[in-house]
Amino acid sequence: MAEPIVLTSHPTDTRPKLVLASASPRRLELLQQIGLDADALLPTDIDETPQRNELPRSLAQRLAGEKAAAAIKIRAYQPHLEGSYVLAADTVVAVGRRILPKCEDIEQAEDCLRLLSGRQHRVFTGVTLITPRGAERRRLVESRLRFKRLSSTEIDAYLASGEWRGKAGGYAIQGLAGAFAVRLIGSYSAVVGLPLYETASLLAGEGYPVLTPWFERA
Repeated sequence: MAEPIVLTSHPTDTRPKLVLASASPRRLELLQQIGLDADALLPTDIDETPQRNELPRSLAQRLAGEKAAAAIKIRAYQPHLEGSYVLAADTVVAVGRRILPKCEDIEQAEDCLRLLSGRQHRVFTGVTLITPRGAERRRLVESRLRFKRLSSTEIDAYLASGEWRGKAGGYAIQGLAGAFAVRLIGSYSAVVGLPLYETASLLAGEGYPVLTPWFERA
């Protein structure tokens, strides 16, 4: 069982706790961008292999839900996190019905970049929120992104950077690959890993004080 990573400790704070079911620094930074500090990270270890004939959008929704459910099981052994909101997300990159891997070797990454070169692809990001009462809320965000036609030199240089490691589709839009993006229709933050509008709306709709930190910044 993964150990939680405690980020904040405010014993006198009356606000509800927020748990992020991820160890992704990108998702943590996105939350912080809108003034939200996760109290703990609960990284989960689930099988992310697509099921037979599973569509990309279905995969993103399913994995976000499974990450949230796995985090709830971990939370049960952490009394200090009782009554917290648990937030999980997963991002899937696809060309048509083809789901691209979260690249673990350079050959995978090269195949992805050559496939994405000069064409449009879709990025699906699923978000699941489990409330302190145990209610589950979900959102799915679809974005369309077109890459420029990549030269062999550009592909080789990006592969050398190592940014592709562990990234869906073999790239990170918030990094060097931002230079490849010709057009984005949808949510930039969703492509990075966490759609901020939908996340804030889910939390606010379930009673989490999303705007309170904004007042405290003054």
